[in-house]
Amino acid sequence: MATLLQDRPAAARPARSPVAGRRVSRRTWLLLAAAVLWLLGFLLLRGTGTLALPASELTDLHRSLNRFNGWIAENRDGNPVFMYILTPLRSAVGLVAGFFMAVFAASPTGEVIPVLGWLGTVAVLTWIAFAVGNIRVALLTAVVFTFFGIQGLFVDAAYTFALVLTAVLLTLIVGIPLGVLAGTSNRVQKVVTPVLDFMQTMPTFVYLAPLALIFLIGPASAVIATVIYAAPPVIRLTSHGIRSIPDNTREASDSLGTTGWQRLHTVQLPMARRTIVMGINQSTMAALSMVTIAALIAAPGLGQVVVVALQSLDVGTAVNAGLAIVLMAIVLDRVTTAASQRAEPGARRARRLSGRARYVVLAGTLLLTFGIVQVSRTILWAAVFPARLNFGAAISDGVTAASGWLQANLYFLTHSFRESVTVGILNPFQSLLTETPFYLLVVVIAIAAYAIGGWKLAAVTTFCLAVIVSLGLWNDAMVTLASTLLATVIVMLLGVVFGVAMGRSSRIDAAMRPMLDAGQTMPAFVYLVPFLGLFGATRFTAIVAAIIYAAPVAIKITADGIAAISPTVVEAAVSSGSTPWQVISKVQLPMARKTLALAANQGLMYVLAMVVIGALVGAGGLGYDVVAGFVQSSVFGKGLAAGLAIVFLGILLDRITQAAAATPGRKPGARKT
Repeated sequence: MATLLQDRPAAARPARSPVAGRRVSRRTWLLLAAAVLWLLGFLLLRGTGTLALPASELTDLHRSLNRFNGWIAENRDGNPVFMYILTPLRSAVGLVAGFFMAVFAASPTGEVIPVLGWLGTVAVLTWIAFAVGNIRVALLTAVVFTFFGIQGLFVDAAYTFALVLTAVLLTLIVGIPLGVLAGTSNRVQKVVTPVLDFMQTMPTFVYLAPLALIFLIGPASAVIATVIYAAPPVIRLTSHGIRSIPDNTREASDSLGTTGWQRLHTVQLPMARRTIVMGINQSTMAALSMVTIAALIAAPGLGQVVVVALQSLDVGTAVNAGLAIVLMAIVLDRVTTAASQRAEPGARRARRLSGRARYVVLAGTLLLTFGIVQVSRTILWAAVFPARLNFGAAISDGVTAASGWLQANLYFLTHSFRESVTVGILNPFQSLLTETPFYLLVVVIAIAAYAIGGWKLAAVTTFCLAVIVSLGLWNDAMVTLASTLLATVIVMLLGVVFGVAMGRSSRIDAAMRPMLDAGQTMPAFVYLVPFLGLFGATRFTAIVAAIIYAAPVAIKITADGIAAISPTVVEAAVSSGSTPWQVISKVQLPMARKTLALAANQGLMYVLAMVVIGALVGAGGLGYDVVAGFVQSSVFGKGLAAGLAIVFLGILLDRITQAAAATPGRKPGARKT
């Protein structure tokens, strides 16, 4: 094709539009003008109009939110909305959560002896893993839950599992019917889609403050927050599975005279089964991530252990609990993945060939499970994990000693690297944002938004910035923005380097993809733990954890974009004598420009999701305000305002990066034709 284009007469070639050239030039000039205006304003007006607010001070808005919090506490028992809607909902969710916690973690009387006992819990969960999966995931489940006891964390792990199970069940009760309606009705799809977009773009911690205000703190609030966070994947995938069924299959069903319910029951749901189970997998992993984060509103379990350890800088305990969270994530992922594979048509045929034998084995192992449960309910060592097998303290002490050794012997590396990045890059960039007058920065960002996406984007950007100013947290928002942008730049560098390598080599892709998948299944808390041991509690630690958390999604999106480029185009470039570097820089990266913008968008959103978690190790900014609002009722209003500021900062960054991905060459302000 390249040869044919070269052989065409000059008159037949499409003339390059001078208007298009001016459009690109106009955008470039606008961005340069914004940069020059920013630098000049910073040099001339540095330190004025920064709207800095000390950590102990509150604005009138923050005090109003504090008074609103107090008003709700005073009128909770007499307000009809609470009496007849919110309080009964909280009680119902609390009853379900309490039931599962009593079964797996602790009895209703408060004794740390579950209804099933630790051995009975292991037996029941192993049998369930075998029933929905296979023998390998069953053995993995048995080993991991027994290891929780060896870690000294069986009760905490059981609390976490009980809350995850509660949240997943409620998510499926709500999510699958909504997904079915969205898959069968275009009207419902149009209504549900923007709501799901809002739920998925909102940072997870923003759910916690208003839910704690409405439902108080505790397991019920944690489960409700988890349902909100975990519902979108199963709704989207259920809808997608139903809508992906071929039209000729629906037409064949309709020609047989089936009703809508019959078509759904006999055709659509069975054919979408695998996709629905994949949605259950994604919702389960999201639920585990959110349940651990919900420790900030007094949710019991492993997340609570990690939070307390991070606050006291106890690296050993944090690593021990973080390892337990990772292992639980692996078990839940493997079980739900195995269930998804068994839902495939080929797997069902294979199961029917040996169905009788499998049913016999399931029945026999179920009887054995009942026997183990009975033993666990009658013998103390089977009810409570034996103390002599508890090596949790030894594990924590060993990790703490190793962390101390690393900090002592690698201090010259870790400290010098941390300080060089902090002093040489982070501090100057943060000063550039925090010491520029707020009105000047609003103008600069609005001009940049206009250059990228036109008037609509500039208006949305200005509105978001105005909201952040009105919330009284402009300076803290700029601190957060500085670390977020720095982390995103590094995430994109990693995304380009490793994503291009994966997209160009199937071997590298096969080697790296399992590690990236594992990285995406880990709860966000876990990323802080190892770097806390290496670098201590600093902003740098939070940035590194955010980079590691966000890098997998950017790498995978970049790799998919590079791999999607037509091999013919690459072969033509190679045949013309291009070196591998020229192929990458002149062909593949330019053609994958939209994919790179999408990777930047998603990487930025993942980095922003770590803002509050990073505050647990000294990140500062809006994240610190949110955490302080959970801990101190006197600054609850400030914490709630900080959560809203994170939302609008996220909307601003999301819209700008989406515009860059969607219209990379359009004239600012030009209308679409």
